[in-house]
Amino acid sequence: MSLPTPSPTSTALVTGASSGIGVELARGLVRRGHGVTLLARRADRLEDLAGELRRSGVRVEVLARDLADPAGRGGIAEELAERGLEVSVLVNNAGLSTLGPVHRGDTEAELRMVEVDVMAVVELCSRLVPPMVERGAGAVLNVASTASFQPLPGQAGYGASKAFVRSYTEALAAELRGTGVHATVLCPGPVETEFGDVAGFDADATKETLPSFMWETPQAVADVGLHALAAGRTVAIPGPANRALAMVSYLTPKRLLLPLLARQHPGLRD
Repeated sequence: MSLPTPSPTSTALVTGASSGIGVELARGLVRRGHGVTLLARRADRLEDLAGELRRSGVRVEVLARDLADPAGRGGIAEELAERGLEVSVLVNNAGLSTLGPVHRGDTEAELRMVEVDVMAVVELCSRLVPPMVERGAGAVLNVASTASFQPLPGQAGYGASKAFVRSYTEALAAELRGTGVHATVLCPGPVETEFGDVAGFDADATKETLPSFMWETPQAVADVGLHALAAGRTVAIPGPANRALAMVSYLTPKRLLLPLLARQHPGLRD
């Protein structure tokens, strides 16, 4: 099993823990006996979830941080150490997307997305994985997307960011082989969360483009990710339709695939 044994001084750090998949990942880890540290911007939501999870008898910490701010990211490991905790499981779940063509986009929003989706993943792994290797035990779950298997016109930065996360995690898993630490990348397709609303998707247009059999619930996605992490699998894609589509997208020549994606993407419709 690739999930380390919980202890009174260990914690599972879950970013983006205020909604959706992050909430369910935290719940799933608590069901497995892990104490958790919940990290997101919205302190009120984190405190509500913390109250629920503490009823299970585990230790729950709350860190209200904006991962787009390098200063807010830099002290996380030190703060947890000051609380007497070591991170045995790292879950990089926080993520966001922009929508529409790059030439009409908001530069600051694009850069913020890269800070959260890419830079935060690299920084937290770089700071927290070395102590895991020193202890000879640990686990990393990075959340990417089926968007990582092909370029994504209409969400160019998001698709590229998730492709980075997938490639980075697969390489990390290979580097960690034999250390007692394992890394898994979770690649969901469409999920029933507020992610699309925040990104600016029109719900009706999205449902037209992505049929109902592709959609997964946050709990189902979290369960697949944690099961894969515990089993030592490197890549996890929830749902047979999403697994099939990811492989088709990955193998289809881009000169054929990209015009089709550009025509269908809701973010590129006038």
